[in-house]
This record gives sequence, structure tokens and C-alpha cells, in this order.
Amino acid sequence: MEALFKTWKKSREIYLSYFEKYSLDQLNKIPNGFNNNLIWNIGHIIVTQQKLIYKGANLQGYISDELFNKYQSGTKPTAPVSQKEADELKDLLTSLIDLTIADFQQNIFTTYKERTTGTGFHLSSIDDAFECNNYHEGMHLGYLLSIRKFV
Repeated sequence: MEALFKTWKKSREIYLSYFEKYSLDQLNKIPNGFNNNLIWNIGHIIVTQQKLIYKGANLQGYISDELFNKYQSGTKPTAPVSQKEADELKDLLTSLIDLTIADFQQNIFTTYKERTTGTGFHLSSIDDAFECNNYHEGMHLGYLLSIRKFV
């Protein structure tokens, strides 16, 4: 799990750098031919991590229902994200790592709802969920790399 956590931390560092490299207007811009923007992808990976890890283990997690509903799979941006919300997402990118790792080390993930994701990953354990999360974050990083060329 240490290698998995190390990869996850690096992934989140890369996502975090988008807040330094792009203005709020750029983060919110939906380029022609795209359904979402840089900031939506960031919010989405945060929500998906909470869904895969916490909801999959029948636990509440650390994000609001409002954020969950705004960035879950099947959604897209409906209005620009405010600076306040962007700051919250920026904070969650890193703060959730330590919380989740601490929860893992405290063995709070005692059960897991077995299921197959929309992309075909069969999840039968919390370990599967962590691995799927890293894959998912890598996939959305690819989307960011495409979108950034047009903002």
C-alpha cells in the first residue's frame, strides 16, 4: 500500500499545480468540443475517491452532499466555480490524503460493497478501490492535459 499511497500523493501534487498555473477563468473555461473543464475534473476526482473508498465501505467520508452531487459521474459544469469553491477543492486535494491514509491505518475499512464500476473494474475490497482510484485519477489527468491546450 505504501507504493500506492506514494503514487496517489504524486497524482494529487500534479492536480494541485493546476491552481498555480491557471487563473480561475482558465480553470472554469470549457473549450469547444469538451463537456467539462479543468476545475470540474479536479472536483470529480475528489468526489470519486470518496465514493470508491468511503461509500464503497459503507462510510460517510469527508465531503458535503452538495459537492458530491455537483461532481459525481454523469454531471457536468452548469456555472462557473467561485474562488471560494476553488479554494475548497484545492484544500481537499491534499487534506483528504492524510485523512484517508490515517483511516486506512486505523483499519476503519472493515467491509466493502463488491461491485463493478462503469469502466469495468471489479472491486471486491478496499485495496481494489484504492487501485481503481489511482487509475481513475490518471485517466482524468489525461483529460486535463488535453483541456489545458485550449484554455
